[in-house]
Amino acid sequence: MKTFALTFTARADDIDELGHVNNAVWVRWIQEIAVAHWEAAAPPDHLAAHVWVVTRHEIDYRGNVRLGEVVTGETWVAAPPKGARFDRRVRFVGAGSKVMVEAVTTWALLDRASGRLLRVRPEIAAPFLG
Repeated sequence: MKTFALTFTARADDIDELGHVNNAVWVRWIQEIAVAHWEAAAPPDHLAAHVWVVTRHEIDYRGNVRLGEVVTGETWVAAPPKGARFDRRVRFVGAGSKVMVEAVTTWALLDRASGRLLRVRPEIAAPFLG
């Protein structure tokens, strides 16, 4: 398993009327860490030829994050792709190593030029599998 990490700080516009990070922001952060992982690990020719789209999010909220608090997002691909899709795991850990949010997101690979769904070939998956 090859884990990728990124740090997020809760800003004023991330906070909802309950005083903590809004669930829509968690979805945005999931998207941001997934894209950053792809951009950091994939070779330039893959980045130029392909794009990923989300087909499903499953999110478990385990704690609240307030203004100014920091979480570390961690993401990894635990299993080989199935056809055009694979599941990405995401976890956000706050102070004291407390898991605040966990998610499984399903992504599909598209040809950037045509927008057509593509099978994930082994060389595309390799940088993400351990």
